[in-house]
Amino acid sequence: MGRLSRAELQEHNRAKVLAAARDEFDERGFRDAKVDGIAERAGLTRGAVYSNFPGKRALYFAVLACLAERESISASESPDETSSGTTRDALGALARAWVARLPLADSDEEHGPARLDMYVVPEVLAEGRIRRPFAQLMKLDAILLGLALERLRPPAGHAGSGSQVRVAEAALTTLHGASRLAAVAPGFVEPFNVVSAVEQLAGLTLHDWWPPPHVITQAWPTDEPWDPPPVRDAVRGEPARLTGDGVVAILGLHRIEAVEEAVRAAPPGARITAVLVTGDPAELAPLARLTVAGLCNCLRQAFPPSAWPRLQVVFDESGAFAAAAGLPAVSDATEAAVRVEAGRIVARADGRGACHAAASAAVAAPDTAAPAGAADRIGLPVEADRLRG
Repeated sequence: MGRLSRAELQEHNRAKVLAAARDEFDERGFRDAKVDGIAERAGLTRGAVYSNFPGKRALYFAVLACLAERESISASESPDETSSGTTRDALGALARAWVARLPLADSDEEHGPARLDMYVVPEVLAEGRIRRPFAQLMKLDAILLGLALERLRPPAGHAGSGSQVRVAEAALTTLHGASRLAAVAPGFVEPFNVVSAVEQLAGLTLHDWWPPPHVITQAWPTDEPWDPPPVRDAVRGEPARLTGDGVVAILGLHRIEAVEEAVRAAPPGARITAVLVTGDPAELAPLARLTVAGLCNCLRQAFPPSAWPRLQVVFDESGAFAAAAGLPAVSDATEAAVRVEAGRIVARADGRGACHAAASAAVAAPDTAAPAGAADRIGLPVEADRLRG
């Protein structure tokens, strides 16, 4: 066997550190785990651990993200398309998949795989710079679940044919609350009651509506090549589809909820892709992967593929995808979007409101499109009425 390249050696060591960290966290719990213990288990130096991860918390989030992503449910394992498929059925199935992951009430183990994630929320609470991205990730989970609910027919006698994001927020509030109590008050949570409570949310009318954005950014026409790198869609757990027409939103972790503006404003059937970027990829990127994977694993068990949201989620930890969309630098405050048609970028927008602007833009014909230079930008009409539907 030949010598490993520098990149291959780094990837090999990273995998060894992750495996060792999982064992350390399983055995000792996050609080008592030691970086020196992880290094010893991996057969590496302490410096080698820190060369791959900036600290114990980043390593903890990375371990949990890898475990969540390995649990990916395929389309063939999802509910049959011929099943009843009401929002009540789907919410009940989602809740059952969720509570199945909770630690058993009669378990006396202080640590172990079932309790491995119990320190995620305390670590989020420990530092303000993590709370805002986490809140936006919770918004993304609610948007994904709400969009899936909207694709199912409403239960008999219910007029809930509009947005279901508020119902999704209520469901996730209940489920996350059950998770926290299962960790700190074993035996208090009754899984059957949690499932029943979440099912009842399908009958609620929470007066959900879509408010127009406060700031309307103008999009401008352009004609640029579109050649994104291959990436994975976290919603479906498969390679993302990026060659068709649609809107690609590049969003920092402080601006994730703006993707709903693209979903609501885009033409029917358009594919929307949210590309998540961050100024702290070592720690916040694995937290983002963990949060989305946890929801989507349950969603794929509860909803037939035809009801999965028409929204792709991509993690761009290196910034390569953002660069392909014309953004050389990104941060947690980034909001930019491009409109793709026939394999070309035909419109782009930048700044707050960019998702809505790119999605609703009336794209000019190629022979009349203006140059993409800042001095020649042309504001495109914004169809705000679509947002009030």
